[in-house]
Amino acid sequence: MELWYTERQTPNHGITTKINKTLHHEVTDFQSLDVIETEQFGNMLVLDGMVMTTDIDEFVYHEMITHIAMNTHPNPKNVLVVGGGDGGVIREILKHSSVEKAVLAEIDGGVIEASKKYFPEIASGLFGDARVDIQVADGIKHIAENKNKYDVIMVDSTEPVGPAVGLFEKGFYEGIREALKEDGIMVAQTESPWFNRDLIRRVFADLSATFPITRLYTASIPTYPSGLWSFTIGSKKHDPLDVDVRELPALDTKYYRPEIHKTVFELPQFVRELTVKEEK
Repeated sequence: MELWYTERQTPNHGITTKINKTLHHEVTDFQSLDVIETEQFGNMLVLDGMVMTTDIDEFVYHEMITHIAMNTHPNPKNVLVVGGGDGGVIREILKHSSVEKAVLAEIDGGVIEASKKYFPEIASGLFGDARVDIQVADGIKHIAENKNKYDVIMVDSTEPVGPAVGLFEKGFYEGIREALKEDGIMVAQTESPWFNRDLIRRVFADLSATFPITRLYTASIPTYPSGLWSFTIGSKKHDPLDVDVRELPALDTKYYRPEIHKTVFELPQFVRELTVKEEK
C-alpha cells in the first residue's frame, strides 16, 4: 500500500507527496511536530500540518532569506534570527566572516532538537560554533528587551497562525526597528504572492511606514504554497539595489549568487502591484 502526505495549503488546494514512513511525532507546548521521510524531497519537517523545510529544497529558502540582507549591510557583526529553529538561517549567516555573534531566538525547543536529529546538515550551525547563541525564547520578548543591538534581524517564521501570529504585526516591526542599530536591516518571509496577497500588501505597507527603505523580492521554493515565495526587507539606511554586486564575496551556495542579488527585486506585475500604495 502506498502512503501519501497532503498539505492543505488553502481550503481549495494542496500539495501531495509520497512518503515512506513517519520518523517522528510529538505535540510540543506550541504545536504538532512531525518529521516524515518522503520519496521526492527526503526528510520533511511539518508543523501543525504545514511543510516547513525539506532536505532537497531547503537551501533556496535559507540562502534567500539570509544573503540578500547580509550582503546589503556593509559589516554585519551581530545578527538575530527570530524563529528558524531548524538552524538553516544560522548556517547561512555563519558563511559571512564579519559575523561575531548570531543569536537564535526560537520559542519551541522541540523544533531545535528534532532538527538536530533528523536534519543535521540544515542544523549544522547549531553544533557548537562559539559565535552562535541558542535561546529557547519568545522572539517578540527578545526584541523588546534588546535595543540598538543588532545589525541584521531575520524573521524566519511559520505561517501567521498560532505562535507566529504576532510576528506579522506592525508593532513587532516597530520593535525590530528599535532593536536594530542606526544602519540596521531586517528581512522577513512574507508568504505566497498567489495565496497571501492581502498579507503581503499589509506587511509591505507596515514596513514602509516603519523603515525608510522597503523592498520585496521572490524566490522559487517547490514545497511552499504555489512554489513562488516572497521576502520583505526593511532597512534604515542601506538599499539592496545600491549594492555593487561586483564586490560581493563568493559564497558556498546553491541558489543565491551575486549576479541575482538585484534581479530578484524585478517583480512580475501582479506582485509589484502589492507594493504600490493604494490611493484613498
